[in-house]
Amino acid sequence: MARPKSEDKRLALLDATTEAIAEHGLGAATSLIAKKAGVAEGTLFRYFATKDVLFNDVYHHLKWLLGKQLMKTYNRELPVEARSRELWNGYINWGLVNIDARKAMSQLAVSGKITKDTLQKTHDEFPELRQLSNESITNEYLTCGENPFADAIFFALAETTMEFAAREPERKQDYIIAGFDVMWHGMTKA
Repeated sequence: MARPKSEDKRLALLDATTEAIAEHGLGAATSLIAKKAGVAEGTLFRYFATKDVLFNDVYHHLKWLLGKQLMKTYNRELPVEARSRELWNGYINWGLVNIDARKAMSQLAVSGKITKDTLQKTHDEFPELRQLSNESITNEYLTCGENPFADAIFFALAETTMEFAAREPERKQDYIIAGFDVMWHGMTKA
């Protein structure tokens, strides 16, 4: 009889994978991931049938954590630009604190390994965030949701903002404001 799966082990494997991707990229060995999680490599494959399944679960998990954090301060009453600025600021601040998660999520987003089902699942969990995107995005090429092009542009701008904010903490707010302005004027109907 197989042992029941533990949510603590599953989360440890997701966290270990996040760390391994941030440190070694998508080529990180499953043996390294298992070691970081404190489990045998075979245990990893009890929880995730393949490395691609693991990557999809990590991506979904990270997006869920980010979305949950962003929704804590989401104010539906603000105008579109103000809501967008608050979300941008929240994402940048989250990324500056959660460096491994940010790096792993960025690599996974452009990897070609994230399935349409995972993208849809992520899309469906925080409808207010996607609704805000739909209220402000300029054209079909930048419409978010299942569009990795728009997400890649957004995340590239955010990543650049985070890199400079981390490099020059005394100018962090200047970079956050400038990054938002570039994103807002480049991707929205403003």
